Order: sequence, then C-alpha cells, then structure tokens
Amino acid sequence: MSAHSTYESLRQFADSWGLVAMVVCFSACALWPFRPGSRDSNDAAASMIFRDDDNGQ
Repeated sequence: MSAHSTYESLRQFADSWGLVAMVVCFSACALWPFRPGSRDSNDAAASMIFRDDDNGQ
C-alpha cells in the first residue's frame, strides 16, 4: 500500500465518518444544557457571579 493510497483512504474516512462523528459530538454538546433535570445546575451557574456581591461596599 503506497503513501498516496493511505492518504486517500484516510481522507475518504474523514470526509464520511469523521463528519458524522463531529456532527454527533456537536449535537450532544449543544443539547446537553437542555436535558431534563439540569435546571438547578443551570440556574446555579447563571447566578454564580452574583454569589459574593455586596452591592459595592
């Protein structure tokens, strides 16, 4: 197997299954905050910057 055919094989794999894997990974990361039961952790993360706020005093 020559280097050229190895490159072509890997490129074909990346163009097909690599793209599918990246779409699945992106979809999982984009939908993770919207899963059931994550409201408490999302609210805690949203208000974290105000936890030690003492109104500028």
